[in-house]
Amino acid sequence: MRTERGMLIVLSGPSGSGKGTLVKSLLSRRDDTVLSVSMTTRSPRPGEEEGVHYFFRSREEAEEMIARGALLEYAEYNGHYYGTPEQPILHWLEQGKNVLLEIEVQGAEQVMDRRPDLISIFIAPPSIEELEGRLRGRGTETEEAVAGRLKAARQELSRAFRYDYVVLNDEVETAVNRVQAILDAERMRYPRMKNLILEVMEDAETDRH
Repeated sequence: MRTERGMLIVLSGPSGSGKGTLVKSLLSRRDDTVLSVSMTTRSPRPGEEEGVHYFFRSREEAEEMIARGALLEYAEYNGHYYGTPEQPILHWLEQGKNVLLEIEVQGAEQVMDRRPDLISIFIAPPSIEELEGRLRGRGTETEEAVAGRLKAARQELSRAFRYDYVVLNDEVETAVNRVQAILDAERMRYPRMKNLILEVMEDAETDRH
């Protein structure tokens, strides 16, 4: 059988929604899925590898990529560009791998506008109170930072209507199973099963002769 094209999937949601934990669990369970690697203009931190953690590029290189539309999405934070190069994603999709993008809501909407084949999943916390508890539980946020993240979370929740699916992350194992169910169902949509149907029809014609 032919290699079926992979699926492009974005997971996003407010800080503290647990999307990073879900992504790690998904990747450990699915050998048909890889995580997209982002580009950044900041310097590598100790232990970070080129092409594994990030594609490290100069500011000039990043701006050239932006100019020719080589990034699916990008943003500038603290004087550095961050973005998602499209070419490696196209390579993985052609190899039959699902490509997972774990990005913020603003970036996800940029990808939605460029890629109609995108499967978009919004990870929602059970409540703002739960989200606040998770943020405080990290022990790394100042009061000001927590307040800022909660304000951003309310804005991001208001954008959930743009996504194909909303997954409640009340318990990690259950949430991962919900995402798995979405991917399994998406794989069986007719456009992705069309080649299989054609092969079955061809086999039927061959058998007749």
